[in-house]
Amino acid sequence: MPAIVDLEECISCGACETVCPVDAVTVEDMVNVDSSKCVECGNCETECPVGPV
Repeated sequence: MPAIVDLEECISCGACETVCPVDAVTVEDMVNVDSSKCVECGNCETECPVGPV
């Protein structure tokens, strides 16, 4: 199951985007995870400073 983001907690810092090895995460105004690309590596969960992923 791809990463699920709690958009109420997300601060759109981009930390998750920088560690995604398959470019499944993009951050503009809000974070978006492309479920067709996500390989469930967990990097975004580890890197997130507020833990919404």
